[in-house]
Amino acid sequence: MSYAGDLTPSETWQALGADPAAALVDVRTSAEWTYVGLPDLTSLGREVVRIEWVSYPEGRVNDRFAEQLQDAGIAKDAAVYFLCRSGVRSIAAAEVATAAGWRRAYNVLDGFEGPHDTEHHRTVSGWKVAGLPWVQG
Repeated sequence: MSYAGDLTPSETWQALGADPAAALVDVRTSAEWTYVGLPDLTSLGREVVRIEWVSYPEGRVNDRFAEQLQDAGIAKDAAVYFLCRSGVRSIAAAEVATAAGWRRAYNVLDGFEGPHDTEHHRTVSGWKVAGLPWVQG
């Protein structure tokens, strides 16, 4: 594994609550943030950091990702948790962050919405299914 590890959404929530320096970085697209929703960290006194891994609508990988992570003010020794829709883009983001010097870069398993169920709905797992706080634009 080329990053610090994988955590469930519930484990991530607990870790964020225990460490005020930790950050949650949502790497989904602006369209997903707007139309699907975002984790809500207001009860923890902070905001989700939003940095697209893939640009919308072009679909290009964000070659400035590490630079934007730095610009967001996340210290390289802080725990940083990466979240996408289902836990795939967030692995790539954690790998790039680790290669750029963030030592505690984690992937949030199953992401915000999780995988499909048998009826092709995202009701199996993920941040929303775990009952964690979220808001919709």
